Amino acid sequence: MKIAYQGEPGAFSEAASWQVNPAAELVPCKAFEDVFTAVDNGAVDYGVLPIENSIGGSIHRNFDLLLQHQLPIVGETEVPVVHHLLALPGQSLGDIRRVYSHPQALAQCERFLRSLSDVEVIASYDTAGSAKMIADQQMTNAAAIASARAGEVNGLVALRSAIQDNDTNTTRFLVIGRQPLSEAPADKTTVVFTLANEPGALFKALAAIALRGISLTKLESRPNPGRKWEYLFYVDLAAAREDIACARALAHLGEFAPMLRVLGSYPSSKPASQATASQPNRG
Repeated sequence: MKIAYQGEPGAFSEAASWQVNPAAELVPCKAFEDVFTAVDNGAVDYGVLPIENSIGGSIHRNFDLLLQHQLPIVGETEVPVVHHLLALPGQSLGDIRRVYSHPQALAQCERFLRSLSDVEVIASYDTAGSAKMIADQQMTNAAAIASARAGEVNGLVALRSAIQDNDTNTTRFLVIGRQPLSEAPADKTTVVFTLANEPGALFKALAAIALRGISLTKLESRPNPGRKWEYLFYVDLAAAREDIACARALAHLGEFAPMLRVLGSYPSSKPASQATASQPNRG
């Protein structure tokens, strides 16, 4: 099995991919779009994509890409996020004048970063990529916020560990692919729909779900490209698409939603512990 993920080795997406299948061959990609392309053209079997963080919120770009591509969601997994301040060996915290990381990681460590003085905080495309940049360029007086695994891969040391603001910091990842990921029964369904701009339209849509006793676990709105001030609604339902109640809710919703698409029906994730999220030593 081949799994594509966005980022460099040591990224949290790599950890998520190992949780999906510890024996898989992992293929790092530069951008989220590249993950979709790799699955689309058959270069890999599955793609792993972050969709939301318990502190930073949704990764909007991946909602948009799910709509643009015809690749169903076949699974999900959760990874506890533990951030470390990584630098070249021999550096001390007092030496650091620049800190690099992905904007989400910087936001998740805001309290720690505020405690530093005379330090410039610089956003980059990836947590593990920031660690790699510091190692490749031998950047003194600089540090990256990334995982312990990113430090191991790039020969960096942790000046401070577990610097995230919240100990429950967790990222949920979706798995996309053309084949089922496992034989586990589906118990979650993700859909996207549009609504007419009229009074009570969203209430009516949510009532179609609620009145059938289905728990709505996430609701996300995104701008509808090309239709100014109109929106797409992404919804996670705690039910399999084939469940009678869910099937009837979707049929009801389809009667008045101008567009309705099921993005996937799949087994929901079980929250991972720190131990299950630890990355194996792959040399």
